[in-house]
Amino acid sequence: MINSSFAFAQSGLDVVTTNAGKISGSVSTGGDVHVFKGIPFAAPPVGDLRWKEPRPVAPWQGVKECTTFSASPMQPKPDEFGVYTREFLIPYQPISEDCLYLNVWTGAKSSAEKRAVLVYIYGGGFGSGGAAVPIYDGEAMAKKGIVFVVINYRVGIFGFFAHPELTKESGHKASGNYGLMDQLAALKWIKQNIAAFGGDPGNVTIAGQSAGSMSVNCLVASPLGKGLFQRAIAESGASFLNGPFGGTTLQAAEQSGVKAAQSLNANSIADLRKVPAADLVGKFAGRPIIDGYVLPVSIAQTFADNKENSVPLLTGWNEDDAFVGKLKNAEDYKKQITDQYKDKAAEFLKYYPAGTDAEAGRSQINISRDQTFGVQNYTWANVQSSKGKAKVYVYRFTRRLPATADFVKYGAFHTGEVAYAYDNLRFLNRPWEPVDQQLATTISGYWANFAKTGNPNGNGLPNWPAYDAGNKQVMILGEKPATEVLPDKAALDFMVGVVGGK
Repeated sequence: MINSSFAFAQSGLDVVTTNAGKISGSVSTGGDVHVFKGIPFAAPPVGDLRWKEPRPVAPWQGVKECTTFSASPMQPKPDEFGVYTREFLIPYQPISEDCLYLNVWTGAKSSAEKRAVLVYIYGGGFGSGGAAVPIYDGEAMAKKGIVFVVINYRVGIFGFFAHPELTKESGHKASGNYGLMDQLAALKWIKQNIAAFGGDPGNVTIAGQSAGSMSVNCLVASPLGKGLFQRAIAESGASFLNGPFGGTTLQAAEQSGVKAAQSLNANSIADLRKVPAADLVGKFAGRPIIDGYVLPVSIAQTFADNKENSVPLLTGWNEDDAFVGKLKNAEDYKKQITDQYKDKAAEFLKYYPAGTDAEAGRSQINISRDQTFGVQNYTWANVQSSKGKAKVYVYRFTRRLPATADFVKYGAFHTGEVAYAYDNLRFLNRPWEPVDQQLATTISGYWANFAKTGNPNGNGLPNWPAYDAGNKQVMILGEKPATEVLPDKAALDFMVGVVGGK
């Protein structure tokens, strides 16, 4: 039962009363946004609590100062790579197992207000990421009337490690989805406490990108998410079909866990809990699993059984949402497709052609984009639209981010839309043009409107119709945002069959 005795109206937010104690934060430079960083939402998952469902926070006396970011979850050192400069990465320090904290930005003047809440879940392949990344700053969205929350969750071996011993001790006959349980614990904390920050606990949108988007997909599918949110934003990521994040079974995940324990010369979970956290980093590539508890069955099956948390959805992916190495020339590319897809090769090359080396290069980018991200969010949109219960709005982000010569090849790259979506271009060192500032205003306006009402449309914004699986109209978020029929729908329909194993 939720204790709501602390959620009385406060005339100011200099000190906020949560269910574990009082906290203070800071105020933005303009004086119009209260910022609270490093609020604990669960007990530190250390010692005997490593690989356990998050426990409640221990209450404290006095006023806890929440003015600095907490430690990021345990993960490898955040070195820049490719296009991902410091603004996309967690701070170098601190990084710790003691990481279950969240950050709140609110423009509310008192706790009597009931502003829409947006909870952002970061990406990072379930092996990296954190709530202190610069482009996840919430001040701009708070100025649009949103109570913006960014949460930490455990990643890597700490967040997604399954093992028969852990399954046995859990009480749920399950193990492995600790990162998702952290997200659920944060949402429960928000339901109990966000009113004190001027937020509406009955109007919560969960949003995420990449692994964060896949997390949103998992939360929508999980029976444990019931009643904790009312809408969902999923940017470049879902787990409907086969693929690297398609959903591992508990048995397979346990087998991987046993092998990992053996490689660490640990004979028991008790032994593993004594291993220093730093020695476990990078030893296990975990991700959400079909554990029978957080995810009783596959996400596709959950939707087929009409057991998902049916909420309005805003989803899409980027024009260059791809991870490819050195591009092959046309001849080598055609040989690879022929060898790999055999009787489907001719049809494959129809949708991903190789008339020239340049065309073959573009096709390789499109294949990576569609196989990893496009078909997943496309399938989710089609399934949800076909049900006719909750509306879905689909976008394609096409703006090639202005760049120095070093970065120009990346285009509308994976994660490139995030700074636009939350109006945070100021955090990126790029040669921005006026069209970028306008696009950030437009996209963040859509996101804020959707969080408030479940509909992205609003004054001064190009009309964005709800997606229909029949006509497949999507919003193209580029230099001049406009609605179009999804330009490569035939290729995506073909790729759904390839990825789905049909």
